[in-house]
Amino acid sequence: MESLFEKHRNRLLVTDTTFVRSIMDTIHWESRLTGIKGARGVGKTTVMLQHIKTNYPDDETVLYVSLDNIWFAKNSLTSLVDYFMRMGGKRLYLDEVHKYPGWAQEIKNLFDDYPSLHIVFTGSSLLDILNARADLSRRAIVHTMQGLSFREFLSLTTETDLPVYSLADILNNHVEISNFILDKIKPLRHFEKYLQYGYYPFFAEGSALYHQRIEEIINMILEIELPSMRGVENSHIPKIKKLLQIIAESVPFIPNISKLSERAGISRVTLLSYLIYLQEVRLINSLYRDSEGISRLQKPDKLYMENTNIQHALSPSKIEKGTTRETFIVNQLINSHKVEYAVTGDLLVDGKFTIEIGGRNKNSSQIVSTPDSYIAADDVEFGSFNRVPLWLFGFLY
Repeated sequence: MESLFEKHRNRLLVTDTTFVRSIMDTIHWESRLTGIKGARGVGKTTVMLQHIKTNYPDDETVLYVSLDNIWFAKNSLTSLVDYFMRMGGKRLYLDEVHKYPGWAQEIKNLFDDYPSLHIVFTGSSLLDILNARADLSRRAIVHTMQGLSFREFLSLTTETDLPVYSLADILNNHVEISNFILDKIKPLRHFEKYLQYGYYPFFAEGSALYHQRIEEIINMILEIELPSMRGVENSHIPKIKKLLQIIAESVPFIPNISKLSERAGISRVTLLSYLIYLQEVRLINSLYRDSEGISRLQKPDKLYMENTNIQHALSPSKIEKGTTRETFIVNQLINSHKVEYAVTGDLLVDGKFTIEIGGRNKNSSQIVSTPDSYIAADDVEFGSFNRVPLWLFGFLY
């Protein structure tokens, strides 16, 4: 058991706290049970370790442990916690909980049996707290973590402290906000690099193998997480990979389910299930004209890759400017806002705001009679009236 404590100390030693994600300030660290879920590679482990190093660097009542550690092959989490509490333990940080069989039931038991223990856990974006055998939804506060926003990318690469803005601020005060930001930095100078290499924090390790690493992450998600957490048979994984590649070469597009089913070699019902899985693992984003009461048999009205970096990794020869623009803005909005396919314009946000996306010369002809409508214009530093710079939507988190 001492080996786990030694690994805890070693991980803290090599944890860099120079740059800290904005989600750090929104996580309910003081809750008795806190979860952080998200796709592979977005930095969940780093945020957890940074929090420990900043607040409890030499505190022996605090322990970080990854549940994929080989120690758990012959030992249980409960036995670790029993020992930890007898030694005066107070705060337990559990990484990769989805790799531990029966994690939900055991964490529920620990929560109930040790009322003085605070637990923080991280896991796959597939974690289903509400529908797990042990319902943790009434006990845990769960946060979903994305990759870097454009704002965070700028802060990390230029060491410029830039604030977060709400969607209402961006839509109503974009001229003043743009002036403030442009006084500090030239966003367009960095925007293209972010779209290709800036979403996953590991870009800081170099761009040479960046897209290859994204492909490796995708393979691990499809080959390990889907079979273990959604019961997908291994024999079906090649078809899901084929489907993902077809989508990557086509997005954004209004899917013809019959043709897509034929190309991928799978039935309609199976195809719709796979699309849901790909959305759950944060590899695609599906938009619906009316997202209320979506059934598993309802086809999406439009499909996007989850972020522009995946698009560049899977289909670099078929990148179109319009594709990149739409993928970017959907990605930056969808985690904290309701985003739907719009009948007029490109997107309907929060059931109110219509957004038309285009280049610097995009005009308002398509949305001129639509209330609360805006143009997200690429390749411009400043906007005017209802014309908002596209890059500014990267400051939502």
